[in-house]
Amino acid sequence: MDDDPQTSDGPQPEPLRFFGTTWVNHDGGYALRRAGVAVGALAAAAAGAFVLRFGFQGLSIAKVGSFVGLLVVVAFAVCSALAFRRTWEGFVRRPEPRSDAAASSTQGILLIGFIGTLLAYAVRALIEAPGEKLHRTEYERARTLHTRRRTTRTGNPAARAATKKRKRG
Repeated sequence: MDDDPQTSDGPQPEPLRFFGTTWVNHDGGYALRRAGVAVGALAAAAAGAFVLRFGFQGLSIAKVGSFVGLLVVVAFAVCSALAFRRTWEGFVRRPEPRSDAAASSTQGILLIGFIGTLLAYAVRALIEAPGEKLHRTEYERARTLHTRRRTTRTGNPAARAATKKRKRG
């Protein structure tokens, strides 16, 4: 079987965001792309933290009190931690299907915790292409099943039956 995923007749790898199918053979500037994704995600997280700082300064100017300021900081920290965990787990396994109500309730938390999502993306890019482990596992399983199906077939079953009838008669 051909090792090039683009020319083989079996299952095709699913492209990853920013990487396409370069994750399969780690070619086409794969390492440079990983570094770029890590740096880009860290820069976006830093820019997001900078914007949040302006929002927090607005609360200080409004003199809402230290309790409200503390609540805002804790809320962003908790939401970022939850977003980090959910994003990190999404790189290893497919998320379980959720109802529309459950998905919409967590969507706000993930939106508020965008810094956690960006940090998970940056850290994962230092290890591998984000989502590569999940996609590689699924791709290798599909290739194994395809190879098993292709090697167990030995031709046209109708032709085999005709050959057996001729041998008997």
